[in-house]
Amino acid sequence: MKRPATVLLTALAPVSWGTTYAVTTELLPPDRPLFTGLMRALPAGLLLLAVSRVLPRGAWWWKAAVLGALNIGAFFPLLFLSAYRLPGGMAAVVGSVGPLFVVGLSAVLLGRRPTVRSLLAGVVAAFGVSLVVLKAAGALDALGVIAALASTVSMSTGTVLTKKWGRPDGVGPLALTGWQLTAGGLLIAPLALLVEGAPPALDGPAIGGYLYLALANTAVAYWLWFQGIGRLTATQVTFLGPLSPLTAAVVGWAALGQALTPVQLAGMALAFGATVMGQGGGSRAIRETRHRQQGALDADVHRHDCWRDADIVVSGRR
Repeated sequence: MKRPATVLLTALAPVSWGTTYAVTTELLPPDRPLFTGLMRALPAGLLLLAVSRVLPRGAWWWKAAVLGALNIGAFFPLLFLSAYRLPGGMAAVVGSVGPLFVVGLSAVLLGRRPTVRSLLAGVVAAFGVSLVVLKAAGALDALGVIAALASTVSMSTGTVLTKKWGRPDGVGPLALTGWQLTAGGLLIAPLALLVEGAPPALDGPAIGGYLYLALANTAVAYWLWFQGIGRLTATQVTFLGPLSPLTAAVVGWAALGQALTPVQLAGMALAFGATVMGQGGGSRAIRETRHRQQGALDADVHRHDCWRDADIVVSGRR
């Protein structure tokens, strides 16, 4: 698949996530963020496990658990906690600095040096999102700010580790997504029961909303997201993240009757431009990664040949 098509397909994930707020507020029971996170993750994960019929092996049991905790199990509760405790839009602004975290983590874990382009795009994206989502703010809640930062660090670390670890041989992105969603859902389940109690009664709209969140918003969206991480750089993928609050603003305007001011429109243009800017330089980075991988493979082959020649010499002496 060519890179533009991969970028467009991966972008569908944050676009889908941008509809979460409207679905949650209009269709789902109020004040049940952990239950909502559970209903998004666990049914979707079990469905993908049933479809892929592949379980982790060896070290991938703990790797899948770590990725599931970072990308789902810790991220969902922290995100909802920050959204409930911070003034309108502030959680999204904190989340929009995720690309800068990924740029830094990619330097540490993947050996990819930050570029001026990526740093500038990260700053512009955060500023653009702030113009779109920030409203009259009250006093900031310390716990809310910590939760927002922690959720951003969690997802950013999960994105970079997903890129670093890749996938086991013969395992596709569908199975990897199922592992993470199931692990994350199992992590959220006891927390939801302890904090929120028994599940609420569900009417028709709520059932429809949860089905949408579990299938399109989570199973399909995260499958596209992790597939994109495998084919693009971690920085390219994370720069698609600002599309989520931009989609939420558009849905609020189109479906909920919320107005968009000129300042918000300018912010949307800036954030979208930063998203496009963040896709640059990916081809060279991918080529460099493949070159390093090929170099490592050649080194392994060379070591194998040396050991084989040594065995032949030893055998001859015997």
